[in-house]
Parts: sequence; structure tokens; C-alpha cells
Amino acid sequence: MRPRDPYPVPVSADDPVKPVTISYIAETAGVSVPTVSKVINGRSGVAADTRARVEALITRYGYRKSSPAQRTNLMELVVGELEHMWGVEIIRGVQQVVRAHRVGMVLTEFGPDHSTIRYWIDDTIARRPDCIVTVAQLSTAEQDQLRARGIPFVVLDPSSELPDDVPYVGATNWNGGRTAARHLIGLGHRDIAVISGPDHLYCQARLDGQRSALQAAGLPVGEHRAALTTMGGFEVALELLKDADRPTAIIAGNDLQAVGVYQAARALGLRVPDDVSVVGFDDLPIATMVDPLLTTVRQPLTEMAMAATELALALGRGETASQTGIELATRLVIRESTAPPVSHRP
Repeated sequence: MRPRDPYPVPVSADDPVKPVTISYIAETAGVSVPTVSKVINGRSGVAADTRARVEALITRYGYRKSSPAQRTNLMELVVGELEHMWGVEIIRGVQQVVRAHRVGMVLTEFGPDHSTIRYWIDDTIARRPDCIVTVAQLSTAEQDQLRARGIPFVVLDPSSELPDDVPYVGATNWNGGRTAARHLIGLGHRDIAVISGPDHLYCQARLDGQRSALQAAGLPVGEHRAALTTMGGFEVALELLKDADRPTAIIAGNDLQAVGVYQAARALGLRVPDDVSVVGFDDLPIATMVDPLLTTVRQPLTEMAMAATELALALGRGETASQTGIELATRLVIRESTAPPVSHRP
């Protein structure tokens, strides 16, 4: 009796020999999709016996990478929601690059209730864009689906830790947070409150930088959490500024929170920066629309989006990334919302 083939070729009634996918090879070999992808692309990080097993299956099934002729000249930008100006800055950067490369762009938005999260990946795979730039967090399953179909993706401003082989573009958030705190310390502030955002990677990096500067100066870290919204900043600042021993300065998690701090101060009859100095983060257009003009840490959102798009398009052309992670520099933009505390004024 002929021995049973341990790696049967997938068949169906309609198509006796269907094209073999990375997913099928991974399942048959008992490994993950990223592992098969590494073998196909000649990357390191795969055990010798595993590599041999996967290569044997690739040879057996005659698997071939997608042909460049299948390119669609289309890229996709995936975002959570576009409620705030932050998203507009991202779109502006992506558009500048795709226009220069004469590439079309599809915008996919999950929405505030993530109502499309179940369906977007199916629609994207059906469109087969050359590449994806994603601001929204992708699940491991979604990442594997994109890899299996040869659709490269780049994460913009990641909110959580990523595997080593996932390309991303971010900003020097830790240094930005430290610079904001050191600015206020240099002005003479000793009672500085910090309003941070959710437990995202970039929020934690900013907070860690602020904590580093405050601890180096021998100052306590007055840390508070709030949503990265105007209301989030307003609610926390209102409680902070009600006290007689209120802080003389507040570092907000972003510019929207900073606007909320402005509103809370005015609701209590306080003035910025006479009674409380305020520092934001991002340098969105709103920073120069408020009175007084907001001192903030500039995160180069448009440039970050441009870099992420260039990287994604290069990967879509089959090029190899020279580096997996890119971080663009932040810098403090000093305007009118910060001043020495009353005790340090002449």
C-alpha cells in the first residue's frame, strides 16, 4: 500500500490544483505566517530545521511570490477616526507623497465605535493595494492576513509594542516630554502637574521623559490620566486648579488637552500664564489659534506621514527597507502660555 502523503496538495471539486497560499504552507508546516514570510524573503530569525521544512513545502507546491505586474498603483491609509486636526495633518502628509508618485489613495476609517473593524480587512484584501500605512492598531490576525497576501504595511505613530520585523515611523516622544518639563523647571516652576493620556506607547514615552526631568530636579511627579480630548484636559485641570495649593504649571498630554486646561483656568477666573503656565504636545494649528498662543512640543506629524508613505511605497515595489523603525525629532516651540511663576518674577 502506498504511504499516505504527509503534505497533500490542496484540491477542490471546481479547481483540482488551487494556488497555494502562505497561510496553507504555514498551517502545513506547523509554523506562523510571519515565519514563512521570512523564509520566502530570505530573512534571518528562523531555525535551520524550520527553514528546511518550509523550503521543502515551497518547492513541493511550487509557490511563487506575487508578480510585480499585479501592482494596483494604489495605497491605503487606515485610521481610527478623523474627528480632530491630528488626522488632517496625517492625511496632508500622505497626499503629498502619493501625488508626487502618481499613486491613488484609499482612506479607511474605523469610526469612534470601530463599527467597520470586522469588515475593513476583507475589503482591503479585495482591493489589493500595493501597500498600507496604518495609524489604527492592527491585530496579529490582520497583520498575518496582509502578509499572506503580500501586502506590506507600515505603522504610523504606534500605540503599542510591535514585533521587530514590523516597520514603523514615530517621533522622539520621550525627549519631547523631557524637554517640556525642563522648560518649566528652567522658568522656576517647582509644582508641576502632568496630565497624561491613555496607556498608549507614545503617551507613556512622553510621561517617562517628563518624569525623568522632574526627578532629576528633585521634584515630585504630579501625574494624572485623561482622554486626549479638550474635555479630558478640562475635567482634570478643573480639579487641580480648584485647590489653594494648585500647581503653577501643567503639562498636557496633547494640544487638545491643553485647550481644556485653558478653559478650566478661565472658568475659575485664572489667567494663563499669569496664574498657571501650560505646555501642550503636537503643535496642531489650534496652538496658534488660542489666546495666549500655546507653548507646545512639535511632533512633525505631516513629515512622519510622508516618511511612512515613502517607506510603504518602497516596500510595495519590492524594495528592502534599510531600517525597520524611523523616529523623527520633536522640538519645543515656546510661545506665550509659559512664564516664570509669580514667586520668581522681578
